Amino acid sequence: MSEVIVTPYNKAWKTAFEDIKKELENVVGDLIIGIEHVGSTSVEGLSSKPCIDIDVIIKDYSVFNAVVKRLETIGYIHKGNLGIKDREAFKYVDKPHLQKHHLYVCPQYSEELHRHITFRDFLRKNPEATKKYGLVKETAARLFPDNMDKYIEYKSPCIEELYKMCGLNNSIN
Repeated sequence: MSEVIVTPYNKAWKTAFEDIKKELENVVGDLIIGIEHVGSTSVEGLSSKPCIDIDVIIKDYSVFNAVVKRLETIGYIHKGNLGIKDREAFKYVDKPHLQKHHLYVCPQYSEELHRHITFRDFLRKNPEATKKYGLVKETAARLFPDNMDKYIEYKSPCIEELYKMCGLNNSIN
């Protein structure tokens, strides 16, 4: 089982994202539309696991193979979509200079990309929802410090409720 650690919001996460973004832009900047900081670390005031979630946005899959090849040159390895349509996951090796992060490449029409951005933007504009979600995450991490599946299961009802509030009525992937 993996250890579940949730920490209070850390302003350094913004800088950590910018550092990763710079490195990515240097190798794929001319092939992509943009790079978005998504997930809990992108929402000021939200407690989170200290891992930066990043979506690299491409126009469509016509540039995907070139993006994969260039990312390989800086230590990223394509892992497939891991069961989520139009969201390609990458792992990395040898990046001690960067904060732990998850990297995804999504075409601009990806439903998963839309979900990430919509949820992030909703939380950024709704401090009460952010506070509620943060408390649920902290409680889940306290209750299930060694069980990521139970942690996710515990916070899922809160996420579903927040999704409905921001117009995302589809279920969690």
